[in-house]
Amino acid sequence: MQLSEHFSLADLVKSDVANRLKIKNIPNEKEINCLGQVAKNILEPIWSHFKVSFVPSSGYRCLKLNRVLKSKDTSQHIKGEAVDIEVPGISNFDLAEWIYKNLDFDQLILEFYKPGEPTSGWVHCSYIDRGRRQEVLTYSDQTYSNGLIG
Repeated sequence: MQLSEHFSLADLVKSDVANRLKIKNIPNEKEINCLGQVAKNILEPIWSHFKVSFVPSSGYRCLKLNRVLKSKDTSQHIKGEAVDIEVPGISNFDLAEWIYKNLDFDQLILEFYKPGEPTSGWVHCSYIDRGRRQEVLTYSDQTYSNGLIG
């Protein structure tokens, strides 16, 4: 099932961990609709701007998978509202900065990025229909900091 021009439902639910542990990572209709909004409002603009093919490293996660990954039960991944992204050839800091300056999002987190190591970490970005916070954080050393720190 295609969610947008360049992204399919399979792209946003794939998980090597789920496959290895035989966890059924299957979203319901509401979660699929949310994934479609993420694809349309976050992933497609990134693809169009950078003109680089990529697949999110993490999208939808069922609660069981999310817990195996030691993520919080409040993670937007569980609702189909978030993706973790890296774009080949683009610094994760530069990707986060472009999203911050150009997209309407709910939450943007530059995770585990190390200055001087452009491919370190990844970018977490979420999207919801209403009440978007435009929250921007950097996460490293088990600490969240406001803004993009690179």
